[in-house]
Amino acid sequence: MPSVRVCSRTGCLQPAVATLTYAYRDSTAVVGPLAIASEPHSYDLCEHHAVRLTAPKGWEVVRHEGEFAEAEPSGDELTALAEAVREAGRPQYSGREQDDPGGAEAGRRGHLRVLPDPAD
Repeated sequence: MPSVRVCSRTGCLQPAVATLTYAYRDSTAVVGPLAIASEPHSYDLCEHHAVRLTAPKGWEVVRHEGEFAEAEPSGDELTALAEAVREAGRPQYSGREQDDPGGAEAGRRGHLRVLPDPAD
């Protein structure tokens, strides 16, 4: 089950070719080649977003020189399984959750549930 990581930007489904990492102490955003594995404090970016990234005033952007190579699909079954689980865990939103946020069918169900009192 080969899979390709996609851009972390909201609404972008393009394949990721770069990884964005922040060095907060140095007020620097670093855009480099796509990391081997997805990390919690880094962001995968497509070429469009990697090239056009800007930083807040006072911050510096350090970019990889040269072209970004598109990632090949991962043939590793364990990696593919982990990515599939991560994707399945992302919340799926539709207009219905806003209408009835407390409904039983709203969004992804959590791991905690309220059970009825056995005395009733």
